Amino acid sequence: MVNVIAVIDIGKTNKKILLFNEEFEVVYRNATRFDEISDEDNYPCDDIESIENWIQSEIKRIQEEGEYCVKAINFSTHGASLIYLDKNGERITPLYNYLKPLNLEEYNELYDLYGGKEEFSRKTASPAYGMLNTGLQILKLQKEKPEFWNKVDAILHYPQYLSYLFTKQITADFTSVGAHTATWDFDNMQYHQWIQDKNIKLPQPSNGRHAILADFNGQTIAVGSGLHDSSSSIIPVLQNCNNKEFVLLSTGTWIIAMNPYSTEKLTQHQLTNNCLCFMTPEKQQIKSSMQFLGRIHEVYLEPLAKQFNVHIDTHLELKLEVDYIAKLIAEDKRVYLSEGIDTDFEANPSLLEQFNTYKEAYYQLTYEISKKVVAGIDLILDENNSLQDIYVSGGFNRNEMFIEFIAQMKKGVNVKIPNCKNESALGAALLMKDYL
Repeated sequence: MVNVIAVIDIGKTNKKILLFNEEFEVVYRNATRFDEISDEDNYPCDDIESIENWIQSEIKRIQEEGEYCVKAINFSTHGASLIYLDKNGERITPLYNYLKPLNLEEYNELYDLYGGKEEFSRKTASPAYGMLNTGLQILKLQKEKPEFWNKVDAILHYPQYLSYLFTKQITADFTSVGAHTATWDFDNMQYHQWIQDKNIKLPQPSNGRHAILADFNGQTIAVGSGLHDSSSSIIPVLQNCNNKEFVLLSTGTWIIAMNPYSTEKLTQHQLTNNCLCFMTPEKQQIKSSMQFLGRIHEVYLEPLAKQFNVHIDTHLELKLEVDYIAKLIAEDKRVYLSEGIDTDFEANPSLLEQFNTYKEAYYQLTYEISKKVVAGIDLILDENNSLQDIYVSGGFNRNEMFIEFIAQMKKGVNVKIPNCKNESALGAALLMKDYL
C-alpha cells in the first residue's frame, strides 16, 4: 500500500482530487465538473452539497480500494467564497458566487469610517472589488438577509469549510484571509479594526503547516486547514528557487504576478494600478498584480477565427518569430487595450479589420497583453530589488510568443517554466509533508 497525501483542488470549473506519493509525484488524479445551481435570488452558484458529497465519497472509495493509504488531506480552492455555519455546525446559505452583483455605493459608510475608500483599500490590500472582497459579502448578508445572518455562529473561507467536513473544527489560514478580503490590516498584520467594531467573529488564522488529526471511515488522517489556490501555487517555486529573487506569473483567465520578496508596504499608486497583496501560509505578504488579461485573450479567439476564416485554435499553430516580436516591441502600437486600467473585457471585432493576416492580429494582441503583464511586474518590485527569474505557470506557459515577449521586454531576467505541474495542489501537499 502506497502512503499518499490527498489534495482536493477546487477551481471554478474543474474539481480535482490528486494523490501525491512520498516523492511528491502524482500517482492518481480524478477530475469532474458540476452543473451550477441557483441561490435564493436565482443567481448561479456552485452546487456545494454535491461537491462535498463527492469529496467525501472519493476519499472513502480510495480508502476502501486499498491501493493507497491516505495519511493526510489538504485543500486548495479559489478565493472570495464563504460558508456560514449555525450553532449546530450546519451550513446556512448556498456558496454564493463571487461574480454576483454588489453595489459598492451602499458600503461607503464602511470606507468613510476608516479613512476613505482609497486608504481603506490600501491598508487591507484589497481593491474595491465588490463580492471579490469577502468582508463585503459578510456585510451584504448582514444587511440583506437577516433571516440567515441571525443564525450565523461561524464564518469559514471555502478551503477551511472543506477541512471542517473532516475535522468539525473552525479554522482560518493566512492565504485565504490575505486574498483581497478587505478584512486584514497589512500595515499591522492582523484583522482590521472594523471586524471587531462590527462585532464580526472570525477565527484567528494559523500556520498552514499545522494539521488536525481526525478519524474518517475508521482511519486517522492528518487534515490540513486548506489554502487559497494562487497563494498555494507559489509554494513549490519558493522551495526550489535557491534563494534567487523571482516573480511568479500565475496565468489563466486572470494573470497574477506575485512577488514574495517585497517588504515595502502597498502604495496608493500600486493599488490604483491593479496591485494588491496575498499572504503565504506563514503570514508573509506577497505583493501582487492581478489583471483580467487571460479573459481578453479568450474573447478574441472566436472573432479572430471568423475574421480570417480559420480554425479557432490557429494561434496554437503559429510559428515563433523572434525578430517579428522585436519589431512589434519597437513599434509599440496600441490597438486592443486601453492605456490605463482596462474596464472592457469583451471583444471588439471591428478592430481586426486593420490587420491583413491572422498572424499580425494575434501577435499584436499577445504583445499588448504581455506589455501589461510586464508593467504589472515592474509595479510590484521594491526599489532595491534583485530580480533574477520570472516563472510562468498555468495556460500561458505553453504560449511561446507570450514567453518571448516577456523575455525581450525584461532583458537580463531569466524567464522559466516551473518544473512542476498542478502547482496549487502540489503546494497544498508540500505543507503536509511532515505527516506523510
